[in-house]
Amino acid sequence: MSSTKPPMRDALVAAAFRLFLERGYEQTTVDDIVALAGVGRRSFFRYFPSKEDVVFPDHERCLADVTAFLDASDPGCDPVQRVCEAVRLVLRMYTENPTFSVQRYRLTKQVPGLRAYELSVVWRYERSFAAYLRGRLKGLHDGTLRADVIAAAVAAAHNNALRSWLRSDGQDDPEEAVEHALGYVQSSFGGRGAPAADQESEDVVVIVSRRGAPMWRVVQEIESTLDGG
Repeated sequence: MSSTKPPMRDALVAAAFRLFLERGYEQTTVDDIVALAGVGRRSFFRYFPSKEDVVFPDHERCLADVTAFLDASDPGCDPVQRVCEAVRLVLRMYTENPTFSVQRYRLTKQVPGLRAYELSVVWRYERSFAAYLRGRLKGLHDGTLRADVIAAAVAAAHNNALRSWLRSDGQDDPEEAVEHALGYVQSSFGGRGAPAADQESEDVVVIVSRRGAPMWRVVQEIESTLDGG
């Protein structure tokens, strides 16, 4: 995975956040951003479809990395464990630049439109997890339901740990927090996506027979009971 980004793209992000912090998000226009970065409007829209996208500049790359990671999974691996590994790529994106991540967190808390945008981004990650899990769990009873529930649980666990780290201004240990949160997911679902308590049931037949009864009679009673079950 490459983290190389065009210098102009970096310049636009830096200019945008400088203005957001100085003037406020709503008061900053795309024209303001490109003027500070020293480029034209066309350059801005070459990298970002909207002003909202400049706040979340790395999510498209990260989503592509997550999807590629899941697509490259060994068919024999534990799918729940694999999705938990995939969501750590998202955490890594945030922790690569703690200062920027904390600034973005503070900004999104202040702007309702950005919070809504962020939720849509989270949903896209969750859908990527669910698509992979649906393919792996399709042979199980309620496989689609299980896939969607597990995907939502992984996303929720990650977001809980991430927000805890962001609220600490990036001072806490994010890896420890996400490990703890994902532990709840992994303990709630058995290997290969089956709930821990959801095991195949086996019929147990108990026959009460008179002492000394001939074996053929005991066998006959067993066969009769099984045929009636």
